[in-house]
Parts: sequence; C-alpha cells; structure tokens
Amino acid sequence: MTEEFTAEFPTRVARRPLSEAETSRASRRWWEQAADEYQAKHGDFLRDAGFIWCPEGLDEAEVRLLGDVRGKRVLEVGCGAGQCGRWLVGAGAQVVGFDISHRQLEHALRLNATTGLRLPVVQADAVRIPFATASFDLACSAFGALPFVADARKVLAEVARVVRPGGRFVFSVSHPIRWAFPDDPGPRGLTAEHSYFDRRPYVELDEDGVPCYVEYHRTLGDWVAAIVGAGWRLTGLLEPEWPDGHDRAWDGWSPLRGRHLPGTVIFTCTRP
Repeated sequence: MTEEFTAEFPTRVARRPLSEAETSRASRRWWEQAADEYQAKHGDFLRDAGFIWCPEGLDEAEVRLLGDVRGKRVLEVGCGAGQCGRWLVGAGAQVVGFDISHRQLEHALRLNATTGLRLPVVQADAVRIPFATASFDLACSAFGALPFVADARKVLAEVARVVRPGGRFVFSVSHPIRWAFPDDPGPRGLTAEHSYFDRRPYVELDEDGVPCYVEYHRTLGDWVAAIVGAGWRLTGLLEPEWPDGHDRAWDGWSPLRGRHLPGTVIFTCTRP
C-alpha cells in the first residue's frame, strides 16, 4: 500500500512522465529503503498471516472476493512481506508471491519462519512475470505493483497470460478520486486541489534529480479500459466504506475522510 515515509535521501516532487525502466528502478530503490519502516509501522494491522485488502480494514476472511481457494494455485502480485499469500496458504491454497523489492522478500522469509506457513517468493518486475502461461487458477494483489507501473495494461496482460481461462484476478488500488485531494487525514483532505484528469505521475527526485519514488494516477475509466484491453472481463467493482469503530488512520486514509470519500477501489476480473 502507498505510504509517506521519511526517505533516507532528500527529495523534491515533480509531476512528469517516466520511462518503464526509470519507473522500475525508482520503485525498487524506494521499497528497498522503505521496507523496514513499512513493516514496523503496519505489520500489526496487516498481521503476519492476514489478508487485508486496504486501509479500511476489509478482510478476505470475511468478504471472500477470491472465493473458495482450497487446492487452487494462486499468484500474489507485488506481495511485499507476503501477509496475504501466507493467509491463503493457511486456507489451503498453493501460493507463490513475487515482489520487486529484495528487502520486502527478506521480511517474507522472516515471517515464514515465524508463522510456520511457507510462502515461496521470487524477486521480479510485474511487467515481466516469470511464470508459465496458464499456470495459476487465481491471482490477487492488495496495493501491490499496479499503482507503481508505467503501463498498467501491460501488467494486466501479463497476469492474464499466467492465469488460466476461467480464472480470476482481484486487485485493490487507491481510489482514483483521491488524486484530486491532498493526502491529508484532516479537514484539508476534504477539499479538492488538483484535477482528477491530470494523469501525470507523482514523482520524487533525489538531490541529483534521479527519480526515487513514482506513483501513477489513472481514472476509473482508465482502469476499466486497461482491464478490458488486457483481455479481462470486469465482473466486480467494490468501493469499501469506512467501518464503524475503525479509528486507525493510515496517512491519507482516516475515519474523517473515509466517511466522505472512497479511499480504495477493488476490481474483480475474470479471464474469458
């Protein structure tokens, strides 16, 4: 999930296009630096073996967006420390996860040892998934990879390639409307300051002008076009509401904003 960290390198912000290669290098660099802080800050919320779709706390154990996973071969895209994949292993699935960050995968191996649930993991870029065609029944991603790639359709097509016909891909990302508002959990975050239609990526540059973090904005229409264009059929779109009694803020996600604006969108896609 996206996060505002105190990076170990000074940054300035730009809104400009990046190449696929620049994007991959920036994402790898950022998550190598940020993985420890991310896991320390959010590990208790995510749980060592838990499938939380979003900061609203939507739990796969309750909503079952993936259906019955027992005996299914599942790929977790952008798995981070593998909390979701590990929960799927515990539910009886055969799961593999991959992530661009080696440091995130080191945390995955640590949690494998802690929980006794073995999630095999591979370091890979989502634009080139290193698995055979039609080798999985299901794929999933909770804020993994897709917000941070230059060409979402290319990644969606790669996932479609490795999922068998009739299979499903469910993924969550920041709700596109959030890009019109400042990433502030307080009252300021309720006033739109940017154009929803400004698709220039958010880029952080280090002191040498090298991109060290990038995140991409796509409108809801852009996401639907990318999903359909990659060969999927869109079968579900969920905008989780902020639940009563959930008082934990996650940077720009908060009870105040969650009562007024959707923070997350979850797409369910089926492979024809």
